[in-house]
Amino acid sequence: MIRFILSFFGGIFSWIVTALVFAALTIGAIFWMYSRNLPSYEQLAQYTPKTISRIYSGEGQLIDEFAEERRIFVPINDMPAIVKDAFISAEDKNFYTHKGYDTRGMLAAMVTAVRSGGKDVRGASTITQQVMKNFLLDGSRSIERKIKELILASRVEQALSKDRILELYLNEIYLGQNSYGVAAAAQTYFNKPLSALTVGEASYLAALPKKPAELHPVRNYEDARLRRNYVLRRLYEDGHIDQATMEAEQAKPLKTVQNGDYPPFRDALPPRDYFTDEIRRQLSKTFGQEEFFGGGLTIRATIDPDMQRQAAKALQHALEKYDRSLGIWRGTGATIAADQLGDERSWRAALAAVPTDKAPRDIEGWHAAVVLETTDKGARIGIEGIEEDGDGHWIPNEDATWARKLKRDGKLTARAKRAADLVETGDVVLVRALDDDAGSFKRWSLRQVPRVEGSFMAMDVNTGRVIAMQGGFSYQSSVFNRATQAQRQPGSNFKPFVYAAALDWGFSPETIVVDAPIEVNTPQGLWRPKNASNKYYGPTPMRTGLEQSRNLMTVRIAQTIGMDTVAQYAEKFGVYNPMSHFLANALGAQETTMYQLISAYAMFANGGERVEPTLVDRVQDRWGRTIYRHDQRSCEDCKTRNIAMGLGPRIVSSRERVIDPVTAYQMISMMQGVVQRGSGHGVNLPVPVAGKTGTTNDAKDVWFTGFTSNIVASCYMGYDQPRTLGPGAYGGTLCVPVFNEFMQAAVKVYGGSAFKVPPGGYWAKFNRFTGERLADDATGDFVQAEYLREGQGMSGIGAIVDGGFAMGQNLPLFAQGETDEGDRSVTTSTGQTRVIPKKADFGTVSSGGLY
Repeated sequence: MIRFILSFFGGIFSWIVTALVFAALTIGAIFWMYSRNLPSYEQLAQYTPKTISRIYSGEGQLIDEFAEERRIFVPINDMPAIVKDAFISAEDKNFYTHKGYDTRGMLAAMVTAVRSGGKDVRGASTITQQVMKNFLLDGSRSIERKIKELILASRVEQALSKDRILELYLNEIYLGQNSYGVAAAAQTYFNKPLSALTVGEASYLAALPKKPAELHPVRNYEDARLRRNYVLRRLYEDGHIDQATMEAEQAKPLKTVQNGDYPPFRDALPPRDYFTDEIRRQLSKTFGQEEFFGGGLTIRATIDPDMQRQAAKALQHALEKYDRSLGIWRGTGATIAADQLGDERSWRAALAAVPTDKAPRDIEGWHAAVVLETTDKGARIGIEGIEEDGDGHWIPNEDATWARKLKRDGKLTARAKRAADLVETGDVVLVRALDDDAGSFKRWSLRQVPRVEGSFMAMDVNTGRVIAMQGGFSYQSSVFNRATQAQRQPGSNFKPFVYAAALDWGFSPETIVVDAPIEVNTPQGLWRPKNASNKYYGPTPMRTGLEQSRNLMTVRIAQTIGMDTVAQYAEKFGVYNPMSHFLANALGAQETTMYQLISAYAMFANGGERVEPTLVDRVQDRWGRTIYRHDQRSCEDCKTRNIAMGLGPRIVSSRERVIDPVTAYQMISMMQGVVQRGSGHGVNLPVPVAGKTGTTNDAKDVWFTGFTSNIVASCYMGYDQPRTLGPGAYGGTLCVPVFNEFMQAAVKVYGGSAFKVPPGGYWAKFNRFTGERLADDATGDFVQAEYLREGQGMSGIGAIVDGGFAMGQNLPLFAQGETDEGDRSVTTSTGQTRVIPKKADFGTVSSGGLY
């Protein structure tokens, strides 16, 4: 009997051993099979996660950030202990003792699943396994992926330290709201650095890895609070906090940015604008999209925030002034339903949801508002971000009388007499506060985003550092950057490059050029350019031709020196690449960008040296290594302990010389004449300034580009779909005020001095009306001192440039018809009196030129 029993149990034991061996072999075979062709875990040692690229101003102020995955990498040694403890207690309490997988945890999860009939299936993955899943495997829930996860976890535990594995986990884990890693999540949910988190806040973050979308602090507040309290209890059970701390933190409400308890981190940053978006566009091309959005770049921008605000304000003032002069009310086109207007919370929520392209919030002093009712008194409005008071906020009837309403059918109503003629209940509008002469609040006023657009840029003439760039009225309204992306005709803004080529070709500023009608046969028909005034002034010094922006003189100069020469200069300055050799292009008919044009003007201002515009001073990678630096000049004396009194460090530049420095100075002098008595005479600065206006055919584009000894700035205005700006629209009337307003502020910061006279020339005096050489002691308003090169062509009475075009026989040759706005009766070079005709009498004159 005993033998039978022993034999029976021996057989059972043999079967069990055999089964265990077979199971072990089966499991071993499975693990061996899946261990082949696994991804290499060695890449984790060199892992560089995607992190935020940040843009800083020159003063070190954070002004923007870009990221596909919003992550701030924090080394494990800089992680607060409570953050590490919270995640370990919530996710893997045996993290520091297991070897990559937790057998007891897996068995407990299996038992729970069996007992619940498969309804309660919870994960048993360790932190190490989660790192494997996030970094090396896909997120599928399958037996195959789980086996691979276990194999990799056991391997990586032998290759990396526990702290390194935890560092990878805490910086990689997704925690909702586009936040990757604990540092970014702390900023997103609490607007705090990790070091400032409370125990409860750290516990909420540790609650998120399993299901961040289902623990939203507003939509799922109660679930989020309970899960936070669960993590707090785990911290207490694991001995990381005491019971009093647990109970105190569990009793607190869950306060977050999303619930309005803390201001969003983004509120501390200025609104995104054209400047930082252009940096994104340029650096994405230079370094690649992946590196820019995930490389953790530190970018030091050239922007001067104060000057950027001033540029935006100056351009916005001009665009709005022009738009209001048209007297047409269009509004925003957005409305709020009537059933949302009765309750303040409802209309405020609806108003906040209106997109910024309809109601931009980046215009200083402007607010989005909704019309709550219209009465005989005016329109009562609710204003975003402004509390209600007393009788409420009103748009009075007097504020509406400037406009006629544009109806949906494109027709205009009669001029408004009251606010209700322009707006209706539920309309979303833009408003700004108007003050009285004493600076006290007067009333709210209706505003609208103009349809006319424009751009403005300012940069250092010596370094190319762009200090301000405004690519339109409002970035939130239109992200298209008209300073860098818009291809527009510069018109007369291009003429200085024709004149520079002529000066190098042998002309002098007082060379006499004929101002008379021109006819050119083209494949498209007869081209007859004209001057802006539709008048002709006969033989005129070249200086006056630039000052008064005479088209016909410019065409003759271009014809004389050849369009191949003009194109060579335009390409050398970088205005065009390439430039077509059509004669009309001498008048700025070919399109270019403000970005190209302003850098070309800077080369005049700095004495003729090449300068490339830049929005970025320096770019550093995630390890702080400089990978780009714009200024390649060297400082000769920066290591010298003592520099002689009155001297500064010597900066040595090896930049290419574009034109002769004497030519550059002559162009500066001639463009000073433009602002002193020519088409740019509205400029009024306390320092020497030079510049040139530009207005194209039918005033579709208007420009002014000007500069001091330190700063060059350019303004452009026009419709995105080119059409006329109307009568009276010129670079001098629309863009000069923008330049003036900006530069009044800029010179207070950047100063200005007399333009440097280069060596190698000599001074001579001329009659600026006739070009006649005068004695060195000549004085008077008609005397113009010119700086000339040795051997530079001198103009005499018989030396007249006509470009090979025939002159009209009945055109009086004026000696002193300098200005286009002066008396019509003038004295000719022969002493006779002649009257400039209102219209040329040489037949039909087309608008073929630009001015």
